[in-house]
Amino acid sequence: MSIQNLVKSIQDIMRKDVGVDGDAQRISQIVWLLFLKIFDDREQEWLFTLPEYRSPLLPHLRWSNWAKDPEGITGEELIDFVNNDLFPSLKNLATTPGVSSHGRVVGSVFEDAYNYMKSGTLLRQVINIIEEDVDFNTSGDRHLFNDIYEKLLADLQSAGNAGEYFTPRAVTQFMVDMLDPQLGESLLDPACGTGGFLTCAIEHLNEQVKTVDDREKIQESLHGVEKKPLPHMLAVTNMMLHGIDVPTNIRHDNTLSRPLKDYSPKDRVDLIITNPPFGGMEEDGIEKNFPRQYQTRETADLFMALIMHLLKPDTGKAAVVLPDGFLFGEGVKTTLKKELLESFDLHTIVRLPKGVFSPYTSIATNILFFKKGGPTKEVWFFEHPYPEGYKSYSRSKPLTIAEFDREKAWWGGASRKGRQTTEYAWKVSAEEIVARNGNLDCKNPHEVEVVHGDPEELMQEYHGIVRQLEEAQEALKRELIDALEGRG
Repeated sequence: MSIQNLVKSIQDIMRKDVGVDGDAQRISQIVWLLFLKIFDDREQEWLFTLPEYRSPLLPHLRWSNWAKDPEGITGEELIDFVNNDLFPSLKNLATTPGVSSHGRVVGSVFEDAYNYMKSGTLLRQVINIIEEDVDFNTSGDRHLFNDIYEKLLADLQSAGNAGEYFTPRAVTQFMVDMLDPQLGESLLDPACGTGGFLTCAIEHLNEQVKTVDDREKIQESLHGVEKKPLPHMLAVTNMMLHGIDVPTNIRHDNTLSRPLKDYSPKDRVDLIITNPPFGGMEEDGIEKNFPRQYQTRETADLFMALIMHLLKPDTGKAAVVLPDGFLFGEGVKTTLKKELLESFDLHTIVRLPKGVFSPYTSIATNILFFKKGGPTKEVWFFEHPYPEGYKSYSRSKPLTIAEFDREKAWWGGASRKGRQTTEYAWKVSAEEIVARNGNLDCKNPHEVEVVHGDPEELMQEYHGIVRQLEEAQEALKRELIDALEGRG
């Protein structure tokens, strides 16, 4: 069965169930079922390869003991088991003292998960499809799980609120490539959504792996936090699909809820790569977790204050997606930009065109690259152009990673040496930006400016053209009449 048909078959069954309402609930339902299937398949391997391994699940709660048999429990018995035994037990793992790291992962996934299906008969049909068609412990089906996961993400992107935690793959790939994480470096995404940046970093680090210890370094060094339950569940599953068997470092929490003063030096990280939510407002009181100069309810500004605080002194590096509003905004934004220029090296801003995040938002966005330890001497800007013939991006014509070859060729490697001014690239001194009161909305000086002129003059010119057209029409009309009368 093809991926599209597999997922469609499951969703078609769920549409018959009166308890499941909308794509987001269907996807949430599929993901917790897939998670338990994946976890059970992994447990089969761990029991043989890890001598000390003990399952955190009671025997009757393991997938292989209640779901695997296609003729197993169904109907009201199945719904009663899932709602009143399975879910309460799995949720309790999040707070059970002394639970293993594997148990904590399961608990974090199910902490805010729900079974939306009301029909045990339909739920059994869904379980049977999942059980019959995929086995996570075979290499071919492992790839199949990845394909299923990508299909679920595509469906989620079609749901109304997907833009809250969606970053185009090409953007995540480019940011990771430019930040170039190395084995042993700690990396954090404080608003990790479905885990796109983290899994991209795993793929980047996998190329450096030579030993089992190297593999363990990846698991230990990657950290993510996500506030909402569905993307968190997707992120944990995504990490397991990418070889992180015990993703305890992917926390279900609001990063902004911890007071800034409570972070100690051991909480500092080498790299931060993220696309924090922008355009939203935090609940009352969250801003009190930050010093007075940063206090605002605007989510993106609070994340910037947190990111700047959490980078290791003198060595920490970051790549952050921010909207145009941050570049020219005032108030707390001015305070943050002043600190960026004074205490960081804000060396590059890649200006992305509108439509990169289409259809979720048309807001123009930017990628800020900076290193802790300043001051900034100059900021390089690179304006990413549309491909030839494009006026915008769309779902059918998305931004591709190949388009960033121009930036990569210009970048100048790790040292950023040899950068040249081009039709797309220019630099602005920190002194000039300070003189602009920290306004980073610097336009491309090489762009041909279209002079639209004074509105009143344009209107007069328009009326003049209309008069000339009317006169030409009248002259043509007279010529035609004279010609016709002469011929007669």
